Amino acid sequence: MAESINPYDRPITDATLTVRVIKNFPYRTCKNAVLHNIDLTTVTADELKELTKKHVQTQPGWKTYKSVQLDTLKLYTKAHGTKTMNLIINMEDVDDTLVFRDGSATLASYGCEHETEISFFNMKDYEEFKANPEEKW
Repeated sequence: MAESINPYDRPITDATLTVRVIKNFPYRTCKNAVLHNIDLTTVTADELKELTKKHVQTQPGWKTYKSVQLDTLKLYTKAHGTKTMNLIINMEDVDDTLVFRDGSATLASYGCEHETEISFFNMKDYEEFKANPEEKW
């Protein structure tokens, strides 16, 4: 059997994730951290938080994000899935069902797959924006 050359056929044990690190909701300030070779069957939500925080602290170009208190992950979109109207976070789930609440659960259990996009943000800031979703720019 020939090996597939389709990049979307990658196994969930070798996925690429885009983590949208959100600094400010009203001004839509965010930056993407692209993480490669992630095993979605073993990496937990808490481990993804630590991987992303390490990326922000050690990679160039993240200086203004180093002081942001990041504490919450939320599914933004999956590859080839429907996109949300909000440019930085998916607000279409009224009851926040897309928030990764259990830090010990694997990313696969949250439905992540290759090329999934995840928002990483401060929950207090998100709650304030959700109460008054006014964009300032």
